[in-house]
Amino acid sequence: MGIFKAYDIRGLYPEEINEKVMEKIGKAFADFISGKKIAVGYDMRLSSRSLFEAFAKGVISQGKDVIDFGLTSTPMSYFACNFLNADGCAMITASHNPKEYNGVKFTREKAIPVSGDTGIKEIEEKVANSDFKDVSGQGKIEKKDVKEAYKKHLLSFVKDVKGLKVVVDCANGMGSQDFSLIKRGIGVDVIPLYFELDGKFPNHDANPMKEGAVDKLKETVLKEKADLGIAFDGDADRVFFVDDRGNLVASDFITALIAEEILKEHKGEAILYDLRSSWIVPEVIEHSGGNCKMSRVGHSFIKQMMREENGIFAGELSGHFYFRENYFTDSGVIAAIWVLNYLSAKGKNLSELIKPLKRYYATGEINSKVEDKEKKIEELKEKYKEGEISLLDGIRVDFDDWWFNVRPSNTESLLRLNLEAKTKEKMEEKRDEVLSVIRAN
Repeated sequence: MGIFKAYDIRGLYPEEINEKVMEKIGKAFADFISGKKIAVGYDMRLSSRSLFEAFAKGVISQGKDVIDFGLTSTPMSYFACNFLNADGCAMITASHNPKEYNGVKFTREKAIPVSGDTGIKEIEEKVANSDFKDVSGQGKIEKKDVKEAYKKHLLSFVKDVKGLKVVVDCANGMGSQDFSLIKRGIGVDVIPLYFELDGKFPNHDANPMKEGAVDKLKETVLKEKADLGIAFDGDADRVFFVDDRGNLVASDFITALIAEEILKEHKGEAILYDLRSSWIVPEVIEHSGGNCKMSRVGHSFIKQMMREENGIFAGELSGHFYFRENYFTDSGVIAAIWVLNYLSAKGKNLSELIKPLKRYYATGEINSKVEDKEKKIEELKEKYKEGEISLLDGIRVDFDDWWFNVRPSNTESLLRLNLEAKTKEKMEEKRDEVLSVIRAN
């Protein structure tokens, strides 16, 4: 079935994912989780409550109990899983996908992700074959409200924040619930954009990476002379930032800034950054007294590596930021709090603070359609064998004055190139050179 992805379940409602399918998914997840307690939350999409009910029906039919913690963001679902000591958790959401979609994100105990190789394939097989355990007796559904505890948890990350004016764009998604919990407790002047929960996403896509999605935010930051713009995606696990000049700030720069701020009180701690990040990120981490670790792309890999390394923080180019004190999970609001902490401590404009980080020239991610992805990676390995090669995720090769990473897409016949160099000329020359290898027949 095409709805079972590498990290979650997602599909068009009701053609691909509907109440009948969701009940089976609930049964399969109940069988997959060894314990008895499954926490379940859902976002504001139009079909989410109805899909939640079908999922819960499936779970209790297998003799497991459902803790219904209601309307929630994905980060709040990770918190609930830990706070409620659940054996597993399901979050009904399609994250930043358009309104026609819905889906589920799964975790086991302690909000450890369930992805393709760690359970989704197994769940898919159970659903496809209607292969469910025979059980006697039903489970029960119990409602729990975790909002107050979650609010206290979020506010525990706030340092001495004062005197800032911030525009916050929630895209009619769950970020508005999360941000509203802390709004009064952080001492900033908030100008809200699209805080009304609306699964139709009437104003713009709930994906800040999409062309045009942050235009209104940029415009409002300039008009209001704000210090910062904050944009959440639909389920609030990702966040993006706009500086005081109305420019979108690259997520690897945000990783560097948050790392610097965290390391003020946590020298020597491990900090992870994804291998597409600018050279400036490990430079800032090391300069700030941190122990930098390069990770592969993808939340389940990063969370696993954070646990192995006991990393205090990790940042990904896709706008995911992870915190050890947040159960090794990602949170848009906690990342926003750390940026506010940083700006307050520095007392300078964000545009000024990121200027010194712009030392290198990056291509951004460039996709190329390639049928035999492995063959191309082998060709690149051979051509650039003089460089320092890492096969952590696709291939990354570092030279003295430039580096590149080429990694295969999980779901499509695409290779994704990220490249950076010390000069613009070198970046353009090497970009064209590497692309000519990738795109040659």
